[in-house]
Amino acid sequence: MIRTAVCAAALAAMVASPSLAQEIGAQPTFADLTLEAGFEPDPQRIEVTAGGNIDAERTSGAECVGMIASAPDIRLTYSPDELPLHIKVSSKEDTTLVINDPNGNWFCDDDSGGGENPMVSFDDPQEGVYEIWVGTYEDEPVPAIVEITELDD
Repeated sequence: MIRTAVCAAALAAMVASPSLAQEIGAQPTFADLTLEAGFEPDPQRIEVTAGGNIDAERTSGAECVGMIASAPDIRLTYSPDELPLHIKVSSKEDTTLVINDPNGNWFCDDDSGGGENPMVSFDDPQEGVYEIWVGTYEDEPVPAIVEITELDD
């Protein structure tokens, strides 16, 4: 009887808690980059198709918006120096940006890159893997360009 109650409670907790929608470590859809501080050309530009069928608000520990794919769009393995790292998206449509940093922290943005373009900046970037998703508010995927730069605008 007690065993049944414990199993039922565990199952209820799993169903009630939001599950992580993103596949951390999955093969990225558009690019798998390795960059060191001072990389050229700067910015690096990667064409992606933004969007997916997963609500970005399901990311763990962050308040994200937009619809994203389960696998990351881009995996960036980065070795920093003293420069900041900026990751931004440009598109004719309203896009969002979701990033999981090397420490497992989630960062999300909607419009910090100007207009309806998102941007996340790391003033003191950590060495390691940054997994990047580009989302959209639309049901249909939209073309976008991700820029990775150490340069300030």
